[in-house]
Amino acid sequence: MPLFSTPTQFAALGLVLIAGWLLGLASHPGGKKWKARYLAERDAHGATRKETDLRASAAEQRAVEAEHENARLVKAAAAAPVAAPVARTTAAPVSRDRDVAYSDGYATGRPGYATDGTKRGWFDFNQRR
Repeated sequence: MPLFSTPTQFAALGLVLIAGWLLGLASHPGGKKWKARYLAERDAHGATRKETDLRASAAEQRAVEAEHENARLVKAAAAAPVAAPVARTTAAPVSRDRDVAYSDGYATGRPGYATDGTKRGWFDFNQRR
């Protein structure tokens, strides 16, 4: 059976809800506490907003100064003389404790294949050819 089924019960429910609402309004302190809290929050938000705007403008000013400094350095670097390129010397690399084959002056390690074409195994460390 439903809780409210007759029009009289719905009217009583509405009357009780309206009476509760009126009783709540009558016992309310007037909203002074909430108004004070709202004004304090509004002032705090305004101060935070002002501080954020000041920080943003200071950061933008630093960025503009950095761009000017960068432009000045680029202009100064373009006017400065560049050193002549250094010639590459081809000296034979030094081999210390292992056999190293050289071709065109560059060192290559032990080849993966022996001279007869057979591939060496993973653990064939002592087979030097």
